[in-house]
Amino acid sequence: MRYLIDTQIFIWTLINPEKLTPQTLQILQHNEILVSQVCLFEIAIKQKINKLPELPLPIKALVERIEEDNFNLLAITENHLESYATIPLLENHRDPFDRLLLATAQAENIPIISADTNFHYYKTQIQLIEN
Repeated sequence: MRYLIDTQIFIWTLINPEKLTPQTLQILQHNEILVSQVCLFEIAIKQKINKLPELPLPIKALVERIEEDNFNLLAITENHLESYATIPLLENHRDPFDRLLLATAQAENIPIISADTNFHYYKTQIQLIEN
């Protein structure tokens, strides 16, 4: 089965795997795992503004890690961007990276694995696997 992971889960696989639940670890080890380019964009921005000092790896190294971990890099497509319009813009959750990841999961019709409690708001639009 295919799964999309959000940015936090991707970061935890790299630097804090102990934060992953046994269920999430099982899924990561035995399924096709997709990492969206959205995650790399979010990481690049956070690194640039010093909001991610615990992850000093450059993007090229992150892409190499995606491959080493047998994950697949998922390009942003027109379908993902089209689906973005269907994700509700909530007053208490306006994060554009999260919203594009949710839209990607919806467009690909695959579950997304996340530890973000805000993703609960979108359970009618997406299949959520909670870490």
